Amino acid sequence: MTITQLQYVLAVAEYKNFTTAAEHSFVTQPTLSMQIQKLEDELNIQIFNRSKKPIAITDVGKKVVEQAKIIVDESNRIKDIVDQHKGYIGGEFRLGIIPTVMPTLLPMFLNNFTHKYPKVKLIIEELTTEEIIRKLTDGYIDAGLAATPLENEAIKEMPLYYEPFVGLIPEGHRLFSQKQIEAEQLEMEDILLLEDGHCFKDSVINLCRNYKIDNKKSFQLESGSFDTLVKLSKEGLGMTLLPYMHTLDLDEKDKKYLREFKSPPPAREVSLLFHKSQLKMQLIDTLKSTIDGVVRGAISFSDVKIISPLSKK
Repeated sequence: MTITQLQYVLAVAEYKNFTTAAEHSFVTQPTLSMQIQKLEDELNIQIFNRSKKPIAITDVGKKVVEQAKIIVDESNRIKDIVDQHKGYIGGEFRLGIIPTVMPTLLPMFLNNFTHKYPKVKLIIEELTTEEIIRKLTDGYIDAGLAATPLENEAIKEMPLYYEPFVGLIPEGHRLFSQKQIEAEQLEMEDILLLEDGHCFKDSVINLCRNYKIDNKKSFQLESGSFDTLVKLSKEGLGMTLLPYMHTLDLDEKDKKYLREFKSPPPAREVSLLFHKSQLKMQLIDTLKSTIDGVVRGAISFSDVKIISPLSKK
């Protein structure tokens, strides 16, 4: 039994496909399959049921996978301990970023970070908040960027910035003539929302939860992108709310639809997340300092009202 074999087992358990697992493990599919087969022969068990699509984990295989996570994670910590002792900033660092943060924040810091820390191999995935928490807990990623607070005792949150909400209001809308808007004026059924799975949607719902709901609306629409919401709003199908940094790249002709909230504006807290047992703290700190440096000039709001991304019952 080797650490490499256990790593291959974890890859197949994650992707439920030998070919995909091999690609992410940077080996050929026959090599990965052979090593897992050797481990199964040694243990005299079947870890994966290959007859099912996608591949299923057997009952005993689930126990093996859980123990493999512990063993692989602890083996990685040996190198992390040595790197931390030496103050070394390098190696592989896996980062998950939520979809509503990725397109605005990543271009701001990625080039700066890779040039400043060329020995770091940054592996980035676009993940939902739920996926980030799961992968941090299971050790598949080292850190995440998401809206907080999350109230998860196993996850540490390092706040980076506070991003206000901005209204995008089409001509003819009841709020278009106003220079600034207030949360009390929002009507839930009048707002175009992101689809389920986006924490920004939950924040908007929490912001509007106590306000008027119009059940006479003839349609309900949810989208996976802010670009779609902007286009639909401009067509007069409703207003929408955007994170502040998403408004910076709008065309000048579209910025006439933007309306800021009266102070203090509702805002989301964006944080760097990591598991409480994380040892790659030099990398965590360098990533935070890099993001701090680029965001400081983009967002200057200090007095805001944080809206939680957690769904309220």
